[in-house]
Amino acid sequence: MSAPIDYLLFEEATGYAVFKVKLQQDNIGAKLKEVQSQISDLGNFSKMVELVSFAPFKGAAQALENANEISEGLVSDYLKSVLELNIPKGSAKKQIVLGISDKNLGPSIKETFGYIDAVSNELVQDLLRGIRQHGDKLLKGLQEGDIERAQLGLGHAYSRAKVKFSVQKNDNHIIQAIALLDQLDKDINTFSMRVKEWYGWHFPELAKLVPDNYTFAKLVLFIKDKASLNDESLHELTALLNNDSGLAQTVIDNARISMGQDISEQDFDNLLVFAKRVVSLTDYRKSLYNYLEDKMHTVAPNLSELIGEVIGARLISHAGSLTNLSKQAASTVQILGAEKALFRALKTKGNTPKYGLIYHSSFIGRASSKNKGRISRYLANKCSIASRIDNYSDAPTNVFGQILKKQVEQRLNFYDTGAPTMKNSDAISEALALYNDLDVEMGDASDDEKEEDEKKEKKEKKEKKEKKEKKEKKEKKEKKEKKEKKEKKEKKEKKRKSDDDESPKKKKKSK
Repeated sequence: MSAPIDYLLFEEATGYAVFKVKLQQDNIGAKLKEVQSQISDLGNFSKMVELVSFAPFKGAAQALENANEISEGLVSDYLKSVLELNIPKGSAKKQIVLGISDKNLGPSIKETFGYIDAVSNELVQDLLRGIRQHGDKLLKGLQEGDIERAQLGLGHAYSRAKVKFSVQKNDNHIIQAIALLDQLDKDINTFSMRVKEWYGWHFPELAKLVPDNYTFAKLVLFIKDKASLNDESLHELTALLNNDSGLAQTVIDNARISMGQDISEQDFDNLLVFAKRVVSLTDYRKSLYNYLEDKMHTVAPNLSELIGEVIGARLISHAGSLTNLSKQAASTVQILGAEKALFRALKTKGNTPKYGLIYHSSFIGRASSKNKGRISRYLANKCSIASRIDNYSDAPTNVFGQILKKQVEQRLNFYDTGAPTMKNSDAISEALALYNDLDVEMGDASDDEKEEDEKKEKKEKKEKKEKKEKKEKKEKKEKKEKKEKKEKKEKKEKKRKSDDDESPKKKKKSK
């Protein structure tokens, strides 16, 4: 039989509450209907537990901080102070039994307070359910609806903090970009075929002369009606055809003898609008590819350096995230993308696939047919290492990817010539040496930048000081001038008054 529960810790969105258990249920009859109904009844439940203390949080920030600590199974300073103040110290022989809702918090409490034994069983959960149900009445100083509002606010803040990733290391954008890139490739190919078929009714010979879809769509926008092509169009046509004047002349000659039919102006308008869309989609596809390259070099520089940006992005997308990819074993990375073939082989007891998405890597293309499986296994191993370095390193660098790529090159050479491959320990040592050198260079650069910043600050302070001094001098001068003017004015007024007083005396004398 388990020891009786002395106290309960109730973690609420509004704060921490400590309850003393006065009357405990029997473990054997805990599931009975009558016993469960006692918990739902406030009158009966208030006889079972008594509030010792309720310590509310000072604000939403403190509530979020404590929620994060509890989710990680840690005792925060605030929780520590609450337990110290409200639970009496026991002894090594007689420990205080504390009921908690999250069992992951138990070891931390046991480590912090040696005299407290934290438990989380069915009986504790039943009692905490009762406290949660009657929380408005049991917790003092709370009004109706306060708990619900606090729970909603804390829930939003906690979810926001968990979902929020580092801006630099966010791989969600890579997953969306590679998915959009694949979709654009399909759509552009379909739309280009439609443009070729549509414009082929007017100028069928052009499709054979210019097989490239993007160039064909741009030519459609330039040529429009084939009858408008003449020798004056040669220069502009050559520019569109990568400065191939011979091909441009061939296009003009074929336009004159073309078997195509004439198209009305309204049909041309629709065709040209569609061709313009194809060109704009292709241009956007190029800019999206550049964006994906930049993003991969920021988020997964080593994986990009080793296997390429597109294949690396596909691996991340297929795994779900860079973190998921880093957790995968090398054997799983090897067959990512070939799950159907794997399960079919397991079902029919056939040969399992040797490669999945990494088949598109140039390393496997360069290997001979008998060595393709070997190099794919080796490459998957290096991809797994690169993804782990990318995911768990703080500063993005492609140094490790360069060394791993060098190892794969040496392995390819080993299959052909038998030359030994660099050992992993030597490879990592070389990469770390390069990384440290890079850090030193960056440190020197940052020191120079600091010196420049300090000089700039000194210069700015000096300028500010000079401006302030000039301003003060100007103000003093103005004050002095005002004072002098005032004194002059006062003297004039005194003189005038004295003159006014003297004038009647002079008149009397004259009389």
